[in-house]
Amino acid sequence: MSMTSESTSLEGIAAVAQARGSLVARLLPLVRRYALSAGGPLTTSAAHFITSMILLQALAPADFGLFAFLLIVVPFCLSLSGSLVAAPFVCDLRRTGRVEAASQATHLKVNLVLSALAAVVVGAAIAVNGAGPITSLLLGLYGGVMVLRAFGRSCGYVLDRPARVLASDVTYGTSLVLGLAALMALGALTMVHAAAVLLAAALLGFVSLGRHHLARQLLPGRAGGLRDYAGSWRELARWAMMGVVLTEFTTNAHAYVVTFIAGPKAFALLALGALVMRPASLVLSALPDIERPRMAKKIGTNDISGAFRTVTEFRYAAIAIWLGTLALAAAILGWFPELLLKKGYDETQVLMVVALWGVILAVRTLRTPESVLLQAAGEFRALAGVSLWSSLTAMTLTLALLRAFGPVAALGGILAGDLVMAVRIHALTARWKVRHD
Repeated sequence: MSMTSESTSLEGIAAVAQARGSLVARLLPLVRRYALSAGGPLTTSAAHFITSMILLQALAPADFGLFAFLLIVVPFCLSLSGSLVAAPFVCDLRRTGRVEAASQATHLKVNLVLSALAAVVVGAAIAVNGAGPITSLLLGLYGGVMVLRAFGRSCGYVLDRPARVLASDVTYGTSLVLGLAALMALGALTMVHAAAVLLAAALLGFVSLGRHHLARQLLPGRAGGLRDYAGSWRELARWAMMGVVLTEFTTNAHAYVVTFIAGPKAFALLALGALVMRPASLVLSALPDIERPRMAKKIGTNDISGAFRTVTEFRYAAIAIWLGTLALAAAILGWFPELLLKKGYDETQVLMVVALWGVILAVRTLRTPESVLLQAAGEFRALAGVSLWSSLTAMTLTLALLRAFGPVAALGGILAGDLVMAVRIHALTARWKVRHD
């Protein structure tokens, strides 16, 4: 080999090494960011998964169905808090480029009101479906505290304190699992005791957000006020709330239709599929808290390409979590099927439910990043219109399929509603991009 060709070869190797080093340098911050932001939701997801497995073995199907229904109602309250409190707060950040103390105090006060309402709504929903008064009270309080914690998490991301959010999630998850494990070891695991552990874990997670946030949330002071929220309500929050309510009818129509018509025991079968797909669904609901402020800042500085770059990164992270969740589901069904089938659930129906949930989560994985971008851009009215059509599709087909073919088929209505939403969000995003490029 000549000296010239040898030199060229070395230069080529050096160029490849430099390119790889540059790629690693770009990927490391991205991996670090998602490890920090997804670490908390994954911990919570793991805790809920372990909790569900424990309660699946310890409780009767009707009680397990009641717990599964709780994991639908409480996240709905958290989504309402996000639309009415977190989203307007983030939009204020987009307009001003910084966190205003009065704006934060206003939204903290609104969050207190929402927390009280959530406690009443969750407690009533649980009571209507057959829970005793003490269980209903404890789970209602659990819902209220979780709403308080939800806005605390959003504030942590907006104020660039993700480590504090991670600490809150880890505290909540570990205390929940340890508490239930202790009850099981003592042979004292009942629905009432499980409700008490859920409430205690939520309180510990809320306290872990730090004394400063705790004081500001419980004693917001005189700065800001509920009257100051009127502008946010007229401009953004009412449309955001409408979008959340209609989206809930799209994504969880089966929970309400099946539970209130066929009862918690029938819903327990559908909850098994949602249980094994929970890591993906929880991350999809939690990652927007950190990506929405990031997108809002980029849109506020007219960095549209940067905002869409965040959308792409979000999608890659969500796909990775979805694939990992599919692997987890395959491992459970292949190696530990008794975890899901021990209570006498039909194996064929369980497999059908898990497969349907896998497809549903795939559609949500593809549409969620664009949806969060539109939220960061303040397009809540347009999103509400999208949710209207998808919710009508989901509710109508879910009810029809339940009546005609039973609970498992009812999931087809959810899939149809998600497909309608995905198509319309894609079209809405394309139009928004044309207007702002």
